[in-house]
Amino acid sequence: MEGHAKIETFDYIGDDPATVPLLNQMLETDGKPRVCDGAWISYLTGMRDKNGEGHGKLTAGYGARRQPDQDGGKIGPEFTFGITMDATFDEPVLIIKTAWGGKSLHTDFRSPSAGPYVFSDSQLANFHKRGKDLDAIKAAKVKETGRYYRLMIEHVRYVLGDIKRVCPTYDERQGFEISGFVWLQGWNDLVDAGTYPNRTKSGGYDAYSSAMAHFIRDVRKDLSAPKMPFVIGVLGVGGAKPNEQTIEFRKAMSAPAALPEFRGNVTAVPTAPFWSEELGAIAEKRDKVRQMSFFLESKHRDHANADGSMTAEQKREYLTNFEAKLITPEQAALWARGASNAGYHYLGCAKTFALMGQAFAEATLSMMKNQGPLRR
Repeated sequence: MEGHAKIETFDYIGDDPATVPLLNQMLETDGKPRVCDGAWISYLTGMRDKNGEGHGKLTAGYGARRQPDQDGGKIGPEFTFGITMDATFDEPVLIIKTAWGGKSLHTDFRSPSAGPYVFSDSQLANFHKRGKDLDAIKAAKVKETGRYYRLMIEHVRYVLGDIKRVCPTYDERQGFEISGFVWLQGWNDLVDAGTYPNRTKSGGYDAYSSAMAHFIRDVRKDLSAPKMPFVIGVLGVGGAKPNEQTIEFRKAMSAPAALPEFRGNVTAVPTAPFWSEELGAIAEKRDKVRQMSFFLESKHRDHANADGSMTAEQKREYLTNFEAKLITPEQAALWARGASNAGYHYLGCAKTFALMGQAFAEATLSMMKNQGPLRR
């Protein structure tokens, strides 16, 4: 949920008449990103275990950050989520965001009631075959398991312990309400063949569904919010053309919302409809260009430089011509306008993240409306 959409891709949102109103909400009259008057954010993140906090009025720049306390020039779903909430309530809105790249639910965010991570027989056999130290691997896994869940809960409690530090308009006499939780993650579990050895088969990701259900229960328990509305942002990478593995994973992500105990207070929101199909098609062509670059450098027997005789200049020229045949100037311009990252980061497309945030807010508001006050 870091969010890798650069602010430079905002204009792409305006190319679609249906999303022009959303873009207008995201911008001030001078064309700069909006600064919310009634929404604040605290964001815990970091790289290589150097965690820190950025906080202030909600605006663009609270996506992925190299320095936790510095504007990263990117957004995730938090921006339009907060804009939607700010427009709904007279009371101040506080978003507490905790996000790190490359994390799993099966280990990093594994919550207490899910129990310890259990290696599969195939994993253990593979470790043994490779001569790995099983005791060391198991000890490292114990240390890693749940670490980011604990960091998340600790940070939420820290912020709630002194809300006025982040949200200056907070009135202690009025109190606060924990009104919802949004979860957007998935890639590292999707591609983990070790944890999910049967991931290409029906039910291959059932362990994810189980861990997600435990996560929801534990978050509610640890934050003393037993019926807190919970939104699961279902992995949308690949959009409307997922492979069988992704289909199974999306089912597993959505499954907890159908459990009787979660009916009406957990909502699975598909994000595939927000994937840019036109940018995705260009991304596939760009992948072919990268693949060709690899073939040329590796002297692949089925490609132009099989005998390794091409000079560096010849390889560059070949690749330039190869790309020109695949990607038109119009497509290259469109890519520069709307995309800023890789597919597993939703192409770094601000339109995708903006639509996500709005949908997550609407789902949360719907559950809140049905439940009434949650906690004071």
